[in-house]
Amino acid sequence: MSAVPTSSADIRSAYLSFFEARGHRRVPSSRLVPLNDPSLTFTNSGMVQFKEALIGTSNPGYTRATSAQRCVRAGGKHNDLDNVGYTLRHHTFFEMLGNFSFGDYFKEDAIKWAWEFVTQVLDLPIEALWFTVHPEDEESRRLWLDKPGVGKERVIDHGENFWTMGDVGPCGPCSEIFFDHGPALAGGPPGSEDEDGDRYVEIWNLVFPQFDRSPDGTLTALKRPGVDTGMGLERVAAVRQGVHSNYQTDGFTHLMNEVADLLPKAPRDQAPLRVIADHIRSTAFLVCDGVVPSNEDRGYVLRRIIRRALRYGYQCGAREPFFHALVAPLAESLGDAYAEIRDHRAEVESVLLREEVRFSRTLDSGMQMLDKVIEDLSGKEIPGSVVFKLYDTYGFPPDLTADFARGRGLGVDFESFEGEMRAQRERARKHSRYTMKSDQRVTSDQAVEFTGYTNAEDDARVLDIFGERNGDLASVDVLREGEQGIVLLDRTPFYAESGGQIGDQGHLLSGEARFAVGDTRKGGDQCLHDGRMTEGNLRVGDQVRAQIDADRRERIRRNHSATHLLHAALREVLGEQVVQKGSLVAQDRLRFDFSHHQQVTQQELGKIEALVNERIRENSEVLTRLTSFDEALDAGAIALFGERYGDQVRVLDMGNGFSVELCGGTHVSRTGDIGLVKIIAESAISAGVRRIEAVSGEGAYEWVVRTSEQVDSLRRLLKVGANELYDKTQTLLRDRAQLGKSLESSNARMAEQIADRLASRAKQVRGVWVLAADMAEEPSSIELRSMLDLLQSRLEPSVIVLAESNGDKARLVAGRTAGCEQVSARDVLARIGKQTGARGGGRDDFAQSGGADSGKLAQALEDLPDWVGEQF
Repeated sequence: MSAVPTSSADIRSAYLSFFEARGHRRVPSSRLVPLNDPSLTFTNSGMVQFKEALIGTSNPGYTRATSAQRCVRAGGKHNDLDNVGYTLRHHTFFEMLGNFSFGDYFKEDAIKWAWEFVTQVLDLPIEALWFTVHPEDEESRRLWLDKPGVGKERVIDHGENFWTMGDVGPCGPCSEIFFDHGPALAGGPPGSEDEDGDRYVEIWNLVFPQFDRSPDGTLTALKRPGVDTGMGLERVAAVRQGVHSNYQTDGFTHLMNEVADLLPKAPRDQAPLRVIADHIRSTAFLVCDGVVPSNEDRGYVLRRIIRRALRYGYQCGAREPFFHALVAPLAESLGDAYAEIRDHRAEVESVLLREEVRFSRTLDSGMQMLDKVIEDLSGKEIPGSVVFKLYDTYGFPPDLTADFARGRGLGVDFESFEGEMRAQRERARKHSRYTMKSDQRVTSDQAVEFTGYTNAEDDARVLDIFGERNGDLASVDVLREGEQGIVLLDRTPFYAESGGQIGDQGHLLSGEARFAVGDTRKGGDQCLHDGRMTEGNLRVGDQVRAQIDADRRERIRRNHSATHLLHAALREVLGEQVVQKGSLVAQDRLRFDFSHHQQVTQQELGKIEALVNERIRENSEVLTRLTSFDEALDAGAIALFGERYGDQVRVLDMGNGFSVELCGGTHVSRTGDIGLVKIIAESAISAGVRRIEAVSGEGAYEWVVRTSEQVDSLRRLLKVGANELYDKTQTLLRDRAQLGKSLESSNARMAEQIADRLASRAKQVRGVWVLAADMAEEPSSIELRSMLDLLQSRLEPSVIVLAESNGDKARLVAGRTAGCEQVSARDVLARIGKQTGARGGGRDDFAQSGGADSGKLAQALEDLPDWVGEQF
């Protein structure tokens, strides 16, 4: 018999090899973002990539498979996020080992091989193994009881052992294998009242999809039943390595040690270290698979995981970015199994660092407010109004508030928080014209004919009108003067916002009636002309003259055509891997987002801009044609990923083939109509996505004039010629830097002199230096904390209090050095606070407070040495 696998890597390899030797195809782990499965937030089990094969709707080319699947359970139906850190076995990221049959073998082989792997390969003691089966699954029960050494008392009926893919479709019983860690741990066997203890842990679940459930609940036997199993690698590793916590396995110890080195104040093997070690695994792999932090969908879940880890880091004293530094040790431990974490390490570090910096201000302000609230809290629950203020004012997520409260043994009044949120939504509704739900009620059976490619105005008939009635949007017969509403026409020159191009504005005229269109949006096959009746009334069936704001449209057209030339130039300069990720085409500017994993250099930007303007000067005709989608792609046209195209598409050719794209927007007739394009900014907006902002036409001309005026003003101010401006600016910057260094040096010398004077006033009490001083009269702008550090370097051991009066009030800092553990800096300031009214807080070695009564401060400082002496 070969050596028993013990390490996580060896267990993973042994599992895959075991099933590969039994005719299974070894399939790589799929991405954490499920392909074509909107029902799942993330891949949460090994069966996800085999779902269609299991239900028989696709043929992967093999009937047996095995995989080591990376999984995330932190959103949607399967969400373990809030449990991570508080239990020994919950994770947001874990590996699931699995073997699968697509109509090939069934229960007998699945149970036989599970038994062989657990008892022979892993060499687990038979007497420690327990099994659960569905009460009606007699075959699984018999198969387990046939194994040597398995008694009836360890094969347990469990009513929850029935797996379903959804309300309808494939389903079937399942059988779980548990491992008994022994009586040293609390907890009873599965199915008992105390089964939630840590003694018995599930290590493997064998699922047998054998029925098809109809909408009425009827179960029909599948012609080709399958097998779907899942074994948690982290749990099995804990069993083989003789530990009770997944966080004590080799898959975590390296990370835990790295976290402890980065956060020396973190308690060893406690919740903060477990949370951070777990969360770096899920966040790093999610970023590898293309998820970026955002406020929506998967990106929001990722951001929530990151911020939970950062909150625990803050709790352990982290005041500088640290989380991104854990990507390197993660790549060391899992890079052999999942090369992508090693290949994308720099990208992942960059994404996490940016998110850390972004969240630091939110965390600081939120935590300070929470500390103050808890200090004044009389009960055991944080009020909902506080949770709302943290969220609404500081952007502090409610789940982080709840997590923080839980760590302090407090609850959160979420009921009143939800009340505050409802009130805010109601205020927002009253200040907006329509809710999203109302907009969705704007429907029409008739499609609109768009004539805006050639016409700036057109005659049309009003098909329907939607106006506000009783606080909601409803179909109405008439829209009266002063009322807001949405008008639907049978034909229109108004372009509805799409593809990055904003919607048209203008007017609908009918006799004396005038409807001002403020925006045009899509609504199915209709254009929603959204605006206000400024004069007269408009009725359904009226004939109108639809006029767009032609000057505004012309500016938009120039910017839209400029984005196409910009896209082509980016691909020529940076490479064809550049893909459009989004755009904004407005009347005053354009914005273009594209895939690129590094900053675009000034030299590259110069080449891109020169290429675009070269095509503009050529003044070639802009050609459009309608063709089929497949023919357009065959001809080399670029289609945007994620866009939906019909059978007929509009192909736009600019610059004699320089730019060929599918586009339904409005454009100039010749490239020369754009006039000029000027790139004004380039930046990163997320991992691997850059953004260029530019202006064209009048906007570009106005930018050139404005910049020229600014340069001329600077030239006159500095009294130099235009050619001397750069050199003069460089000289001024060097002089300023030298002055800054001189001032810093002077302040440092003054601080040293002040520290010497203050140190000479210290009193020695029972072998400890005690200094209590008000710095109000000292001629220095040095911060209290910096002066405290200087004094502590001169006086050791010491207890020091420094005050700074400002009118009637004063602020204080207190600190102690090693050797003064009998005195807490918090207690020092609390005593002074009783005399002066100062309030604050901090740690045993450093604390600060404010609001002290300056008139009572001198006596409080004078009394301090005697009080300190009493503490020793």
